[in-house]
Amino acid sequence: MATVTAARGMTAEERKVIFASSLGTVFEWYDFYLYGSLAAIIAKQFFAGTDPNTAFIFALLAFAAGFIVRPFGALVFGRLGDMIGRKYTFLVTILIMGLSTFIVGLLPTYASIGIAAPIILISLRILQGLALGGEYGGAATYVAEHAPDGKRGAYTAWIQTTATLGLFLSLMVILGTRTAVGETAFAEWGWRVPFLISVFLLAISVWIRLAMNESPAFAKMKAEGRTSKAPLSEAFGQWGNLKIVILALIGLTAGQAVVWYTGQFYALFFLTQTLKVDGSTANLLIAASLVIGTPFFIVFGSLSDRIGRKLIILGGCLLAALTYFPIFSALTHYANPALETAIKNSPVVVTADPAKCQFLFNPTGTKTFTSSCDISRTVLAQSSVSYTTVDAPAGSIASIKIGDKVIQGYDATGLSKDEAAAKDKAFKKDLGDAIKAAGYPSKADPAQMNKPMVLLLLTILVLYVTMVYGPIAAMLVEMFPTRIRYTSMSLPYHIGNGWFGGLLPTTAFALVAYKGDIYYGLWYPIIIALATFVIGMLFIRETKDRNIYAND
Repeated sequence: MATVTAARGMTAEERKVIFASSLGTVFEWYDFYLYGSLAAIIAKQFFAGTDPNTAFIFALLAFAAGFIVRPFGALVFGRLGDMIGRKYTFLVTILIMGLSTFIVGLLPTYASIGIAAPIILISLRILQGLALGGEYGGAATYVAEHAPDGKRGAYTAWIQTTATLGLFLSLMVILGTRTAVGETAFAEWGWRVPFLISVFLLAISVWIRLAMNESPAFAKMKAEGRTSKAPLSEAFGQWGNLKIVILALIGLTAGQAVVWYTGQFYALFFLTQTLKVDGSTANLLIAASLVIGTPFFIVFGSLSDRIGRKLIILGGCLLAALTYFPIFSALTHYANPALETAIKNSPVVVTADPAKCQFLFNPTGTKTFTSSCDISRTVLAQSSVSYTTVDAPAGSIASIKIGDKVIQGYDATGLSKDEAAAKDKAFKKDLGDAIKAAGYPSKADPAQMNKPMVLLLLTILVLYVTMVYGPIAAMLVEMFPTRIRYTSMSLPYHIGNGWFGGLLPTTAFALVAYKGDIYYGLWYPIIIALATFVIGMLFIRETKDRNIYAND
């Protein structure tokens, strides 16, 4: 029976379901990514009561808040989705997301309403994160429960394209607005336009979703009075299901998340922050790689219907882990060869008291590092300078040797804000001059950049993303019974992507600063991806032929 069903074409109703679910989810991701892309400008508008560095830290903290609360959104909306239905729950999530984004576009700045501005902004970011936590599970479950046997991978793969398409759409709208109004106007008021435009996207999404029917599997269960009365306790209070939730997290979504974030977000961060490629060029290259790679979500989703989900997802994790170091080294070679030469020919040595050198992990953005060692390593890491650290006697002030020149660091412990700012300015000037003299470029030279090769490498990274992400929705849906599916699949997905993935940039930067190697941050996704590969291979069962109603 499954073979006959799989052989037929997609019906008009199924196309409508996929289009409506995917379109709404694209718009939700678009809303979510706008903030991250505009963090630097938002920092100046809403956190102007602090110094520029602190303002940017708090802007990133507000961005991180959206990731941190996503699992809680999965719990809240997952419970509602399993109790009252898929359709109405993810109609609510898109309303919350869309209105929160639109209000950001109208929100007065710090200069207008003072401390209320950042408080409201962070509150809106939290609402966005909660809504996104409920959106994905609803869309994936809704599409999967409409899909015929043998087609779930292909059908749900359309949902998997939405995060990439949302990122692409946000980059294009920002770039278009910047070009239309100019950089000065964009920094003053033009940044609001992408947020305000989202209200039109919201209206279209709501109109389409209102016309959708409830998923047939849930409608049948509700008519028979078999819906769950306590989805949270059934999903997480019973070991049989909780065990599967834990395995879904550490054996699937954790590795999928770090590969996804490395291939798209960290690649962009590496180009702009580490390799000093200008923002417009980096965004266009990332956007081009997304255009080339996005169809492969459907390719790998469809392939998973034939050869299985597990092999493709875990294969993508393994390939990524084995090739990240050579790929990112090649990105340096082709995007900024002058930096590659400087790292090789002009070694930098930090001499510091090891007791004063902390691991610079700062996920909340609120911790300050004031020792001379921490300050020196942070500035070098931000300047894309690789270095080694040599132990100095206890109590010593850190120094930095670049070639024959030695730059003395400073300790900011106990200094006033003005004193620390003055010392920081002088230190960065001296260090910047020495770095420049040693051949470290302040920005990548477009004339030396091999753009076709950079694009090829970025596309390979996106292909890894499509391998791990294309089949994941179908597999998660197939792991849980209908009555608690929305709740059960949403939590491991959003812990994996919100926490393991969302903390990747912060963790990677801390690792780079700790070791003094611009590639050292890659150990974070590599270790997580390898751990997922091993656990998944040992404990996760293939699901492609599973009857998703068997346990109902």
